[in-house]
Amino acid sequence: MRIFLTGAAGFIGSHLSEKLLSLGHEVVGIDNFDPFYKRDVKEENLKVALQHPNFKFIEADLCDENFWAANTQKDFDMIIHLAAMAGVGPSMKKPFLYNQVNIMGTTYVLEFARLNNIKRVIFASSSSVYGINKNLPWSVEDPNLLPISIYAFTKISGENLCRLYNQHYGLNITALRFFTVYGPRQRPDLAIHKFVKAIDNGEKIQLFGNGQTFRDYTFIHDIVSGIIGAVNHQNEEFEVYNLGNTHTVSLIDLVNVIEDLLGKKANIEFMPEQAGDVPYTWANIDKSREKLGYNPQTSIRQGVQEFINWYKSK
Repeated sequence: MRIFLTGAAGFIGSHLSEKLLSLGHEVVGIDNFDPFYKRDVKEENLKVALQHPNFKFIEADLCDENFWAANTQKDFDMIIHLAAMAGVGPSMKKPFLYNQVNIMGTTYVLEFARLNNIKRVIFASSSSVYGINKNLPWSVEDPNLLPISIYAFTKISGENLCRLYNQHYGLNITALRFFTVYGPRQRPDLAIHKFVKAIDNGEKIQLFGNGQTFRDYTFIHDIVSGIIGAVNHQNEEFEVYNLGNTHTVSLIDLVNVIEDLLGKKANIEFMPEQAGDVPYTWANIDKSREKLGYNPQTSIRQGVQEFINWYKSK
């Protein structure tokens, strides 16, 4: 297929680009190198894909109307929309930016699909849409979505836009709720990356809350396998899937794993909980197993070791 991929230079997008290319697809990737983190990190992410003859990269902003007006590349079989402003904490400080990029940007993508008869769209959503939901593990059938951050609000809004475009325009749209993705190339602002760097350098790490909050950490290769499952599965109705590991790890246990693998002790400073952070995430992946053939394989110890290997090789 010929696939239009937004957020192609990011952590997930760069891994997905390489996998799609290895499977014989043609990929046109777009990224605006948003300064949320350094440009050279994203340029490094793209190095492998850029060497492939079936990869073309466009530097542009999804919210730039002039880009869409001037874009002559419209013959695509599918759009995979990963691009977004990410991060719960930053979203609480920049609500206008997050709403603009994540909601308006998604609207531009869906309109591009509608106007150019691109019938298949995959939308990257987030586990954060569940908010503080005690019905664990979280199921996509659960209607009780109460997002507690601007970021989460923009993601459930994106899902609702996708639902409307399926209902009114017949677009075949899949939303994938990612659960705490980690691994090589992980964003430098995320916990595992920050903790490994700080502990390795003998610096202090900050744990928000009491260390007993837990997450469904999901390794990047498992996430990519789930996206490929969605690429290969064609649905008629709007469908939502969880992509998690379905094995939770507490924050303090995560630190203990990193300490063990690095052979160094952490200097921990406990901090108050952050606004917008949920105390736990945990995915029910029954639907994803059944429909997408999704079967995550990577334990937290294996995944953190792979991250450390990448981190040390830089």
